[in-house]
Parts: sequence; C-alpha cells; structure tokens
Amino acid sequence: MSERAGRFSGLTTRGRCLLAGGLATAASAVALNERDLLRVGVFVALLPLLALFLAARARRRVHVERELTPARVPVGSPVTVGLRLQGGPLLGALRLADTAPDAAGPQADAPPRFTVHRLSSRGSALLTYPLRPVLRGVHRVGPLTGTAGDPLGLAEFERELAPADRLLVLPLVVPLRGLPPAIGAGEGTPGAALAHQGQGASDVLIRPYRQGDELRRVHWKSTARHDELMVRLEERPWRGGMSVLLDRRDVAHRGRGADSSLEFAVSLTASICTHLLARGEPLELLTEDGVVVSGPGTGSGPEPLLDALAALRPSARPDLGGPELRSGTDVLAVLGALAPGQVEALLGRRTGGGNAVLLDTSTWDPALRGRRGGDGDTAANADALRRAGWHVTVAVAGSTPDRVWNDLVAGAAPAALRPGSS
Repeated sequence: MSERAGRFSGLTTRGRCLLAGGLATAASAVALNERDLLRVGVFVALLPLLALFLAARARRRVHVERELTPARVPVGSPVTVGLRLQGGPLLGALRLADTAPDAAGPQADAPPRFTVHRLSSRGSALLTYPLRPVLRGVHRVGPLTGTAGDPLGLAEFERELAPADRLLVLPLVVPLRGLPPAIGAGEGTPGAALAHQGQGASDVLIRPYRQGDELRRVHWKSTARHDELMVRLEERPWRGGMSVLLDRRDVAHRGRGADSSLEFAVSLTASICTHLLARGEPLELLTEDGVVVSGPGTGSGPEPLLDALAALRPSARPDLGGPELRSGTDVLAVLGALAPGQVEALLGRRTGGGNAVLLDTSTWDPALRGRRGGDGDTAANADALRRAGWHVTVAVAGSTPDRVWNDLVAGAAPAALRPGSS
C-alpha cells in the first residue's frame, strides 16, 4: 500500500493551551528571576512538543488492509468488512473512521468507527463490521482514515490508511419457471422450419428431467436408453435466440431508491435473463437505445450480465426510437411509461410480435396514483401492443418478478391489480 500523508492536525486545543501556558510561565519566571518557576514553565512548554513528536512517529507505524467478504453480492445480502492492522506499539489511541455510502447499508448499531489502544504481541489487530447493501450498483467502501494521538491528548495527526475498495451489488434475481408462448412456439419460427426439414425425420426432442416438469412428458424409451429420466419436448425449441430490451429511461420511471420502478425493471430483467440462460437460450440484452449490454451466448453464464446490470445507470433519452432490433430472434421488452407515439416507435423497430412487460409507473409514485395521462395511458398502450401481435402483461408496484413472469407465461392479458385491490 502506498503511504499517503493526510492533513496535518498538529497540537490539539489542550496542547496549544499547555504550550501557551508554559511559554507564559517561563517568560514570567525570567522577569521575576525565579529559576524554579522557569524550570516548570520550560517543562510545560516542552511537553506538547514531545507529544507532537510521538504522535507524528506513531502515525507512520501503522498500515491497514481492507477486505470485503464477499466483494460481489446480490441486493440485501450481508457483507463483512475486515480491517487488518499491522505496525509497532501504539503510544496513544488510534481512531479509525471508514467510509461507507448509505446505499451500501451501514448499520446504526455497528458504525464503521473504531478506537484502537494497543495491538497484539505480534503487532497486528483485526477489526470487522457488517454491511447489508440495499441498492444495486458499484459502491466505494473507503477511504479509511486514522487519527493518531499521544496518551495525554496533546497532539494528533490524521492520515489515510487504506484507499477505497469496490463493492459490486447485483440486482435481486428471483427464480422463474416456464417460457412465454412465443418462445419455442414452433410454428412460424426459424427453429420450426429446421425441425420439419427432410423426409421421415422425427421431430421428437428430449432433454434431462428438471424439477417441475410434468411426469406425463417423460419419454420412457429414451429414459431406458439413457438410464435417467428424459422429458419429451412437444415443440421444437426456439434456437434463434432472444433479445431482451430494457427501458432504462429516467423519464419513464417513478419512485426512488430500491423501491423505484427502474429497480423493479432491472430485477425483473436480471431474473428473466438468468432463467433463459439456465435453459440454454442464446441471449442478447440491450437497452432502449440499442446498446448491447451483454451479447448472445450461453457459455459464460449469467455473471457478466449481472455485473453489467449492477452498473447500469438511467438514461436521459426521452424516446424509444433506435436501430432496428436484430432479426431472427424473439423479443422480450421490459418497458416503463410510454408517452404518445412511443408505442409506434417501438413497433417500427420490430417486424412482427413479441413479448412485453409494461410497468404502470404511476403506482410507484403516490403523487400520481389515481391520475391518468401523466405517464401515458398504460391500458391503451398495452392494447396497442396486443393489436400489433405482442403478448403483454402489466406490472404494478407491489408485484413480484415471478408473478409478472407467470402472467406472461400464461399468455393472457391479466388485469393489473393495484396494491390493496382484491
């Protein structure tokens, strides 16, 4: 660790008063020709200067390393911050103050402040404190500052002991089940075209049994051949890939912090992408402006995608216009509020239907509840998408990603229930 000197603190108020008193006593002793009083005055004046020397020496003898365990966690998961001190004997108290943003979850009963009076016989000490991040993002924990002083509290020096470390907080991922109707629908898809090529070719596909599969779909001949439960796929699975579009426009979302509609959209998108990757679907995640967050492929797993979503920031773009969505793939859009004309802009980027989750963002803002037109008419926008051949479900505040996904998988257009409604 590079050693960086902090600001010079010098003598404390007590030390300055003692120095001034000693000098005044010495000056009075000289004027009165009192040698004993002169010795007292010199001793009192030298005492703060000696404390200043000891404090300056002590501040350079302690080094600290910070360790975050783990350094990559989902929202709401606990993190332990360890501070390992190394150095020589402490002649006075060492006060440590670490820096942790509110979004990283500092707790009132365990603030990141410590006072160390001595190190162990090996010249080390280990201090820990907990964090529980409440908001996704890339957070900086640190820097750590230390203030070294003398035993009498006459002098102190402040110094940065450890630089900031990176804490990556991932969006919350909720387990999902099933696929929407348009995914793997077989008819009219590139996958279906391949499935029916050739004379007499069997269109029966199998895969290993997964928890939740219906027993009536077990393919017993393949089960006997592979010596494990195999499930029949009644339709050719979609292999052209999936494009997931996340609307991150700031004007399209409401609410603040972890309870905002944007955070719900990010959590839903993370859950969907993780679910699709686990099922082997080639996946491309992009934002409303066409920027690819994570490219197609399943070999790398969900980790790079979740890391990218953790660092995703709102966009200042006002509209949904952008490049045409990649052909040959299915589309699933997670959308915020749509102003007039933005449904048409989205449809202009996609030939054919798709799947969409439309957020009724007014339910995330108490000031907008019960008002229509401020964020666009959610019901009218949903109807417009359905008329264009899209499967649409509406999400409201209080919904959970798995409930919204189940509505989309059902292929219906359920009426969105506002919180508190039956």
